[in-house]
Amino acid sequence: MRERINAALKEAVKAQDKRRMSTLRLINAAIKDRDIAARGSSGENVGDAEILEILARMIKQRRESAKAYEEAGRLDLAEQEREEIEIIQSFMPPQLSDEEIERAVGEVVDELGAAGLKDMGRVMGALKKRYSGQMDFAKASVVVKKHLGS
Repeated sequence: MRERINAALKEAVKAQDKRRMSTLRLINAAIKDRDIAARGSSGENVGDAEILEILARMIKQRRESAKAYEEAGRLDLAEQEREEIEIIQSFMPPQLSDEEIERAVGEVVDELGAAGLKDMGRVMGALKKRYSGQMDFAKASVVVKKHLGS
């Protein structure tokens, strides 16, 4: 994953694609921050699963920013955020559709024998472990509540 990001950064520098360069540098900075934090506890660099979490968080932040910019009438800044989202998403695995989320939640609920909302944390934990970077967990939590509430 790191190699893909660094290779993309080199290409962006050669192409003088300023938006892509700045976004990829932000990704690298976020990964390095997590590496530094991890060194204190485990002494290792973060793996691909954690990099996917970082990317997902970056996308979420940009979606929130784009919405705020739109509400404030700053469409130019909102568009900039959307461009960054596209760049970041290019490193993410394909996202699960709503039907696939529904199916995955059903499978995990059945496997864990989850019976009520008290099991929501266990179900969400299992989903995050299996589908890191592939699932919108905000959508998934709504589906889990629906499954566990009925």
